[in-house]
Amino acid sequence: MPVVSHEVHPLFAEPYFRANIAGTITPAQIEFIQKLKMVNNTENLISENLYIFEEPELKSIKDAVQEVLDIYTRDVLCIPQRIHVTQSWSLTNKTNVGMHGHSHSNSILSGSLYYCPLPSPPSNMVFTRHVTYQQIDLPPEPGKRNIFNTPITRVIPKQDDVFLFSSRLTHLVEPNASNQTRYSIAFNTFVKGKLGNYRDVSELTL
Repeated sequence: MPVVSHEVHPLFAEPYFRANIAGTITPAQIEFIQKLKMVNNTENLISENLYIFEEPELKSIKDAVQEVLDIYTRDVLCIPQRIHVTQSWSLTNKTNVGMHGHSHSNSILSGSLYYCPLPSPPSNMVFTRHVTYQQIDLPPEPGKRNIFNTPITRVIPKQDDVFLFSSRLTHLVEPNASNQTRYSIAFNTFVKGKLGNYRDVSELTL
């Protein structure tokens, strides 16, 4: 019997959130961040201090990021609890250096902040669809990727952008193809407030 009709519908959406905080970051703050002591990471360099938003010099940036988190919490998640930054750190990618695929533990949302001019090309951020090992790889044919079958999504960062995304997502940064250093800040978050319900003995206050 021939197929009379067919439809495809998305079951769930996996968002990433992009906000611009231009005007928040001062030249003095850029200089402060770029002078932080850096240590070797898996591929790139990471700040020795992993709570840089707690530095008083960066308070206005922390406040702007919190405002972005509040918008996401209110308009995307639509939850009464508040999500706040836990750890925050600076990253430096020199020429030909990227960042391996990874996800973030003990965090709800993770974020990236591009606080200063980016090199050209800026090195894409790449999100991987699968969060577990895939024994069988069935990639779509060239030119036939869509939201239902694509295994990865590339995002091009711009200066003053803040990205938010689920911490469980595997993500990476493509190698820096320019002769300029690529600077960014990354951060993790967790929830504050009351979870569950008092009467069904699931209440938890964080």
